[in-house]
Amino acid sequence: MIDPNLKRGSAELAVLSVLSAGALHGYEIARRIKEQTGGVLAFDLASLYPLLYRLEKDGLVSAEWEESSSGRKRRCYQLTGAGRARLAPLRQQWREFFGALDRLTGFGQAMGIPAPVEASHG
Repeated sequence: MIDPNLKRGSAELAVLSVLSAGALHGYEIARRIKEQTGGVLAFDLASLYPLLYRLEKDGLVSAEWEESSSGRKRRCYQLTGAGRARLAPLRQQWREFFGALDRLTGFGQAMGIPAPVEASHG
């Protein structure tokens, strides 16, 4: 089980990454995160919606009401230009973070995973 504090820290990256493939409603965002991580990351809607509202307030996602085929209204979220711009450096920060943890713990080498290539900070 992943510590909830670590999960909270990864939530923005997870949501923006899933939305980079296209617009989705909240339930579908949660479902895809769970599915694509093999259930390791799972967000309940009670914690996901406040994050989506914050991302919308920060201009990283936009939301519009849509009506489903059953007539039910739901908000559909998509990345904005600012959200796309935020995603690349966010991914790089996490890549560096996990690279540093791997160097510290040697976990990747123990699993036969090649050491990450260092990014130049020129």
